[in-house]
Amino acid sequence: MIDIKFLKENPEAVKENIKKKFQDRKLPMVDEVIALDAERRAAETRANELRSLKNKASKEIGAFMAKGQREEAEAAKQRVQDATRDLAELEKREDELAAAIRERMLVIPNIIDPSVPVGRDDSENVERERFGEPKVPDFEIPYHTEIMERFDGIDLDAAHSVAGNGFYYLMGDVARLHSSILSYARDFMIGRGFTYCVPPFMIRSDIVTGVMSFDEMSAMMYKIEGEDLYLIGTSEHSMIGKFIDTILDEKKLPYALTSYSPCFRKEKGAHGIEERGVYRIHQFEKQEMIVVCRPEESPVWFDRLWQNTVDFFRTLDIPVRTLECCSGDLADLKVKSLDVEAWSPRQKKYFEVGSCSNLGDAQARRLKIRVAGENGKYFAHTLNNTVVAPPRMLIAFLENNLNADGSVNIPAALAPYMGGVRKIEPKR
Repeated sequence: MIDIKFLKENPEAVKENIKKKFQDRKLPMVDEVIALDAERRAAETRANELRSLKNKASKEIGAFMAKGQREEAEAAKQRVQDATRDLAELEKREDELAAAIRERMLVIPNIIDPSVPVGRDDSENVERERFGEPKVPDFEIPYHTEIMERFDGIDLDAAHSVAGNGFYYLMGDVARLHSSILSYARDFMIGRGFTYCVPPFMIRSDIVTGVMSFDEMSAMMYKIEGEDLYLIGTSEHSMIGKFIDTILDEKKLPYALTSYSPCFRKEKGAHGIEERGVYRIHQFEKQEMIVVCRPEESPVWFDRLWQNTVDFFRTLDIPVRTLECCSGDLADLKVKSLDVEAWSPRQKKYFEVGSCSNLGDAQARRLKIRVAGENGKYFAHTLNNTVVAPPRMLIAFLENNLNADGSVNIPAALAPYMGGVRKIEPKR
């Protein structure tokens, strides 16, 4: 959510930003917010006048009564009653106007960084850099579920019977590999100075609307029936929510946190052959990075965060590339976003395994996360990035470490978490 003061002072800049995101339907909202805010301010001024009149008339009643001036006292009482009635109507109108303004401000997109490429959708995202040499072996690489089945490592049929499509059972070496990757990711991030956290896996609606756009909420979140609780789609939600309505000491910034959680997503519209198996699912686990910092520090942290993910994947012998999200592919709260994609030797292309985002002060403004600095209070900047999200990441791991005989190499960095094993062998 952008600053309403900025919107009123720079309406054309806000409209141009909306155009860059190809959301022209939202253009009228800018003028609507300005008009509604002017009406709200007028109502507020009139309400203050009525309060003053009411207080004055209330004091006059006693004075008139003391002097025996009953008619004047009754007239003063009537003025109090009239002011009370009109004030109640004005206060109701103020609330309605404030709600109407907030409703629009929540969907007007954040101002994107000037470096963001302008494009309509993800087909216009821009490749920035590649790390590691993508290779295609001289033997056929099976689909990832077939690789897992050779290790007796996955059971989708049983999961379908228990929970439906989009769920899975991982077993044996594959399940151990899954857990080992998460444990390694935890220690990798601790080694980079991040504080490890395990957050709540459910959050209230005020946190949901504070950390994400309505479009994201509709497409992602599962609601707990009969309660004001939602299952998290990523630990970023509850980790940023941790700071709701707080005033942070500037000297203690930045907060660099890495959190583990299960994640639950509706994945509306998911379809296609590459979304079978464990590519696009309703439940998975993830290690995340979250940073709360001063505004001037967020660009530096943004580069640190995506570099952490690149470095992590490279220690596991997985080639990756970075892809900058264009304006039309950015969620409304984001200032800038960079995807990390892993190489798939089977598909002979890269696919997304993580996303790094700078949200500026959008989440902080919604959740009232402020910083007390030498020159007064201001809103913090928030950032997040995926360290690793198996089981999707397992696809890249298995394909890039697969041998012709069906065995899978375990890179040196991961071996201690696998009991020292450097290779796992298929059962069949």
